Amino acid sequence: MAGPSKNDVLAVLAGIRNPLTGKDLAASGMVSDIFVSDGRVMFSISVPADKAREAEPMRAEAERLVKAMPGVERAMVALTADVAPGSRPAAPPPAAARPQGGGHSHAPGHTHSHGPAATPQKPGVPGVTSIIAVASGKGGVGKSTTAVNLALALKANGLKVGILDADIYGPSVPRLMRLSGKPEVVGGRTLKPMENYGLKVMSIGFLVEEETPMIWRGPMVVSALGQMLREVAWGELDVLVVDMPPGTGDAQLTMAQQVPLAGAVIVSTPQDLALIDARRGVAMFKKVEVPVLGIVENMSYFLCPHCGERSDIFGHGGARHEAERIGVPFLGEVPLEMAIRETSDAGLPVVATAPDGPHAAIYRAIAERVADSLGNTASRRVAPRIVIE
Repeated sequence: MAGPSKNDVLAVLAGIRNPLTGKDLAASGMVSDIFVSDGRVMFSISVPADKAREAEPMRAEAERLVKAMPGVERAMVALTADVAPGSRPAAPPPAAARPQGGGHSHAPGHTHSHGPAATPQKPGVPGVTSIIAVASGKGGVGKSTTAVNLALALKANGLKVGILDADIYGPSVPRLMRLSGKPEVVGGRTLKPMENYGLKVMSIGFLVEEETPMIWRGPMVVSALGQMLREVAWGELDVLVVDMPPGTGDAQLTMAQQVPLAGAVIVSTPQDLALIDARRGVAMFKKVEVPVLGIVENMSYFLCPHCGERSDIFGHGGARHEAERIGVPFLGEVPLEMAIRETSDAGLPVVATAPDGPHAAIYRAIAERVADSLGNTASRRVAPRIVIE
C-alpha cells in the first residue's frame, strides 16, 4: 500500500485543535516541513519553551493519528521549543519527552543543585559495549573518512564493530562504505543494519534520496538519531562508532548529553582555524563529562607521489601541540594522500581494500590507542584478515 502524501498528513493535522492558538494544528504555522518516505512520517511542532508541557498532549495525539494512517509504518513527531535569549523554560519538560531510563532533558546552561547524585542515567543500547563519537569542530576536515577507517581498523584489530552515521545534514557513510538501498524492517519497527567490509552500518542516507535536503531543527535531528541508535538490531558489538555532525550546536550537545558515550575522538587539520574549532569540540565534550579519547591530525602533510618531497600544506604538528596543551592524548597523523581520497570516493576505504598498506597501518595504530583508552583488551587479539570479494 502506498504511503500518504504531505497533504494527506496535513488533512489529519487539521482535525487536531492547537490549545496554544485555538486554531487547527495544520493552520497554526507551527508544523515544520513534513518528511514522508517508505511508510515513515516525521515532522516537528515549534512551540514556546514555557508551553512545552501544555503542548505535549497535542504532540502525542498528532503522532498517534498519523501512525494510524493507511500505509504509515512509523511516525515520529517532536516538539521544537524556542527559548528567547537569556530565558529558561518555566518548567521541566513532561516525562514523556525525557530520555528513557530515568534520564533528564537538559538545556544548555541548565544547572542542578543536587550534586553528583543527580547525574542523569543515559539509556544504553542492548548488546553494545562501548559507543564512541568521532567529531570535529567544523566540516571539511575529513571526519567521516576518519570515522569509517577508524571503525574498519577497530574491526581489523579484532573487535566487533558497527558505525552509525549521525551526520543528518550530510550523510556520507553510505558512499564511503559502498552501500545503497533500504534497510530491512524486522519485528514491525526495528531496522536491520546494512553490512559491508564486516561492519554493521546505519545512516539516514539509507532512508532518503542522496540529493534530498534535510531541513530539520535540532530536536528533530536528535529524535531521528535516537531512533537510528536504539531501534536498530545492532546485535552484539564491542564498539559502535558514531560519525557525529560537524560543529558544536544544539544537535551535537544534546546527542552528547543523551547518548552514553564512552569517549570522543576529535578530528582536526593542523591549521589554526581548524584547531580553534577543535578546541570548541573538546570543550563541549568536557562540559557534558564525556571523556576525550584524543585528537587525530588529518591532512597532516603531503608527500608528492612523483618526487617524494614532503609539503606541510596546512602547517604541521598543530593538533599534536594542541593536544599537549589541553592535556588530551594525541592519536596520530594521517597524511593528505590521493589514495585515501580516491578510495573514499569509490567506497573502497584503504583499511579494508589495502590492509597491508602504510595508510591502513596508521589507522590501525590510532584504533589501538582508542581501544586501549577504552580499556578494551580485545584490541590485542590476533586480527582476522578482511577479504574483499
